Amino acid sequence: MSRTVLYARVSTADQTLSHQRTQAEMAGFVIDEVVADHGVSGVSTRLRERAEGRRLFDLLRKGDVLVVRWLDRLGRNYTDVTEVVRHFMQQGVIVRTVINNMTFDGSTSDPVQQAVRDSMIAFMAATAQAQAEALREAQRAGIEAAKANGNRYRGKKPTFDRSKLIVVRDMLDNGAGASEISKATGISRQAILRIRENPAQAEAALARWGM
Repeated sequence: MSRTVLYARVSTADQTLSHQRTQAEMAGFVIDEVVADHGVSGVSTRLRERAEGRRLFDLLRKGDVLVVRWLDRLGRNYTDVTEVVRHFMQQGVIVRTVINNMTFDGSTSDPVQQAVRDSMIAFMAATAQAQAEALREAQRAGIEAAKANGNRYRGKKPTFDRSKLIVVRDMLDNGAGASEISKATGISRQAILRIRENPAQAEAALARWGM
């Protein structure tokens, strides 16, 4: 009997895992099992190298459905994500996304349909890596801005620390709204909106205060 497994890559906050499962169930998925990695990088840590991610390769069988919110939950490395999805399709596993209800499988033998499918997988994987690189650049810019400013004016002390900033970004990345994140983290809605609009500024504020 086939199973439906939700894979989630989340921060250290349980709220993000709960949010991903709720999203999947609201989209109509009946989840049999949840496999989740907490606090791991989707850029530097391949799926096979994660404590829970590697379980998927033994757990999933032909006919099973692997559900992810978006392909970026599998990783933010283009090569890794495309290879992982291709591997599961070859094993007869169906990969589905919560957002846009996309389905990737190996059922078609039509070369045109295969090309369209593979192009979409490549596009989503490339987008995931590009977003990660943009975030890394925002962090670098924030630190550089703080160094350039020195201690001349540190501004108001942030109402969040680095761990909470990671949680906020993760929840934003998973489609959570500012009000929901505020309730989960205790950070004001206005602060969350500022983080969303200018992550480099948030990084700079933490750097100025040595947080």
